[in-house]
Amino acid sequence: MKNKILQHHQQLLQDKIDVFRDMISGLTEDAQNDAKGSAGDKHETALSMMHLEQEKLNHKLKEILQQKSILDKIDSNATHQKIALGSVVQANGMLLFISAALPKITIENQTIIAVSPQSPLGSKLMGKEIGFEFEIGTTIYIIESIS
Repeated sequence: MKNKILQHHQQLLQDKIDVFRDMISGLTEDAQNDAKGSAGDKHETALSMMHLEQEKLNHKLKEILQQKSILDKIDSNATHQKIALGSVVQANGMLLFISAALPKITIENQTIIAVSPQSPLGSKLMGKEIGFEFEIGTTIYIIESIS
């Protein structure tokens, strides 16, 4: 199951990387084409807007690449006695994947929530073992398994 979760998240991130790179490339082309045919204040404003948009996209791309580098460090064949990066934790039937803050996914009719080790929940879980209790809102969860 861990391998499927990891592959699914890696594919999601790779798809996002491809989209952002295409968007950045498109803006670069537009700016070059615009530079050939325009002059004046309108031209300068358009180039500035494209440049700002490109900076935003580059920032988002950098974040996604950082998330991907975290996933690349995970060995999907490793099993853990204590919760660590790459652990799949089951608590009260809920599945948590300790990796990076990524979108919730569903595999084999099971919802998996990706949690960063630096998040409040992730930091509470790191290093804990089966039987550890933690609280989210008013619900108390007990770690049932770690893989």
